[in-house]
Amino acid sequence: MVPRVVITGVGVVSPNGIGKEAFCLALLGGKSGVKRISRFDPSSLPVHIAGEIPEFDELAWVDVRERKHVSRVVPLAVAASTEAIKDAGLDPSTMSLEEKREIGVILGTGGGAQEFSEEQYRLWHSGHVKQVSLFCIPSGTMGTLPSEISMRFGFRGYSHVVTAGCTSSTDAIGYAYQHIQAGVLPMFLVGGVDSPITPGIIKGYSLLRALTQSWNHAPESASRPFSADRDGFVIAEGSWMFILEDSDHARARGAHIYAEIVGYGSTCEAFHRVRMSESPEEPARAITLALEEASLAPEDIQYVNLHGTSTEMNDRVETRALKLALGEHAGRIPMSGLKSQIGHAQGACGSASLAATLIAMEHGKIPPTINLDAPDPECDLDYVPDIGRKAQIEYAICNCVGFGSKNSALVLKKTA
Repeated sequence: MVPRVVITGVGVVSPNGIGKEAFCLALLGGKSGVKRISRFDPSSLPVHIAGEIPEFDELAWVDVRERKHVSRVVPLAVAASTEAIKDAGLDPSTMSLEEKREIGVILGTGGGAQEFSEEQYRLWHSGHVKQVSLFCIPSGTMGTLPSEISMRFGFRGYSHVVTAGCTSSTDAIGYAYQHIQAGVLPMFLVGGVDSPITPGIIKGYSLLRALTQSWNHAPESASRPFSADRDGFVIAEGSWMFILEDSDHARARGAHIYAEIVGYGSTCEAFHRVRMSESPEEPARAITLALEEASLAPEDIQYVNLHGTSTEMNDRVETRALKLALGEHAGRIPMSGLKSQIGHAQGACGSASLAATLIAMEHGKIPPTINLDAPDPECDLDYVPDIGRKAQIEYAICNCVGFGSKNSALVLKKTA
């Protein structure tokens, strides 16, 4: 029998709330976490706003000497992982070596340590060579990120990173789900982290005309998925981590179970390194594959957490994909766009979507899509605008679309 895969721990560091409970209150209340950038002076840039977390205390998670040698993503991921582990009722300090060998780590990230590398290059080229970290090369690579987490907790199973653009953390969760199903390991610490708020990254996205430049004066109104006046996404940071485990393993140790993952689908359009195709076929197929694996019909779904970047093409094509995958039922399913509240956390956005969906299922309330004042006529589904809505959710979809024409979807089932 194929093992069932359940979620037993959740950890959150988000622009609109640090910790699962704070995130929950903000999410269901429609609180924006977008604000003027405080980490550096953005005045010379075309974009002054981001889903930043200025109140996050990095030195509570890494000491001052260590912080000089690692990217901001490390303390973000450590903080969210620590909460997820504790929430799952686990204590690494009491685990045997064999128990730690049965826990893997898979992290999804888009830019990873790009923030760290940018700072190291700045120090080097500005003549401050003595301030450059000895670990500027290894700490600037993607692969060291899961290693930092594995070392922190002593987990000896797989320690892998998935970097697939915006779908990175959705795919990381999907891979952990598949590994547990295959009986490779009974438990994974899995999720996403990104911290892409730097002058260089903002300049790069501005060249692509991907970021909104119209709302510097009103940050909380800037992220506007599915709205007719949207003109780009708001860049964001954060980390959302989970404990996934074999259902029998979880029940044997009396763990609280949030939900079961029952389907995962992933496709690629093979179209363009950045732009989506106007055709909704491949993003729709990812949703269909996830539903087929879950043995569900569109009529079984009560909620969809959307990718909804607030870019003109993405929102339009995602709407078409949902109609193609879910048929006539698409118009009857309440959906919401988390990025309206926190911005776009790049490779971590899929894990943010999972955390939001678990909260919606647990509390019986769908979080709102804020700033949806004037919907785009081509985006005509039920996006639960501005005010949350009570709902009993047994099955839900987390949808994700990324650079490089990638598409991924997860299907969740609420457990008794």
